[in-house]
Amino acid sequence: MSRRSFLGAAGSAGLGSLLIASGLRAEKVRATGDPRKKGSDLLPRRKFGRTGVEVSIIAMGSSIDLSENQLLLSQGLKRGVTYWDTADSYSNGASEEGIGLFFGEHPEQRKNVFLVTKSGAGSVASVEKKLSRSLERMKTGHIDLYFFHGVNSIDAIDRPEFREWAEKAKKAKKIRFIGLSTHKNMAAVMTGAAKLGWLDGLMTAYNYRIMHDDDMKKAVDSCVAAGLGVTAMKTQGGGPINDTAADRELAGHLVAKGFTPEQAKIKAVLEDTRIAAVCSQMPSVEILRSNVAAVLDKTALDAADRKALDRHAKASCAGTCAACGRCEKAVAGRVPVADVMRNLMYSRGYGEHALAREYVRALPAVVRGRMKSMDFSRAERACPNGLPITRLMKEAILELA
Repeated sequence: MSRRSFLGAAGSAGLGSLLIASGLRAEKVRATGDPRKKGSDLLPRRKFGRTGVEVSIIAMGSSIDLSENQLLLSQGLKRGVTYWDTADSYSNGASEEGIGLFFGEHPEQRKNVFLVTKSGAGSVASVEKKLSRSLERMKTGHIDLYFFHGVNSIDAIDRPEFREWAEKAKKAKKIRFIGLSTHKNMAAVMTGAAKLGWLDGLMTAYNYRIMHDDDMKKAVDSCVAAGLGVTAMKTQGGGPINDTAADRELAGHLVAKGFTPEQAKIKAVLEDTRIAAVCSQMPSVEILRSNVAAVLDKTALDAADRKALDRHAKASCAGTCAACGRCEKAVAGRVPVADVMRNLMYSRGYGEHALAREYVRALPAVVRGRMKSMDFSRAERACPNGLPITRLMKEAILELA
């Protein structure tokens, strides 16, 4: 969709239909080319920390069944999306198996992909077992970047046995680099990661809502200074645009510039050159095309665009979890409030009902009971956005359990 046709549609189709518009510009797709050359229609790349490896600045978020979506992988490569992100748990393993199916059919493409997967850091034995399973599933001899998944406290991996395991896995050429992903308490985890000295990169929630937080800014600075490559996830800041006054104000402003709100949010993150890549969940070729088009379009966000995003963040924060983890500290960890909130967002904001139900149903019965009966008033007072946590916990049980 060209800028002219996008703006023309704004006058005739109405705001709602524009929010699923497929892109900013007519997209030319080439299977080959150098993204560093002027005029290339492939995604640009950035260096991933001290590794020196260049990665596409959009990463293929793959928490879906890729065995049924092989076209997405091939179209991603044609557009220069060479950073593929998955995890051993995504779609109960079907994400990794789908990548293995693709490499089985196209083994020559393995060298063109920066492959990332993850697993929880319960024990060295568990991580080793899951890594071996991931290698087998994806039909590859190595993982380019292996993440300890969902780290909420740096103490979880700041252990000699994990460092020794990572060094051995590198020497055995099972992995090239090691890192972590974090969804909550991010600033503290990132600051701790920068001090370890043996990590190569990390993935963190980072978006137009939290990128101006002083602690997050300092945390990103510390990681960059330590040579860690930083990948941003959760860049939409809590979900898609809805039909509220704040959402309509933001969308109306951005439509006039030729952006969808989703594209503007990605561009806002990528304008921070400390971020090596944005990991975006792309369940369809349409969303893939929209993300690529947003990056290839050279129109930068101006001061008015950034102010519009900031106004929206402030006006809509009451409906969004900040992933700070203060709520869980307030209830002494008796309920994983922030994780439940994140999965509620997956279900309501992105339609990922199965993923959210899988998480909530796996919680111990005693925790689900607390979600229904506990008084979360202390957590509500600790929440920077004043979320009605008591009500939301009960709704999560009704909707997802």
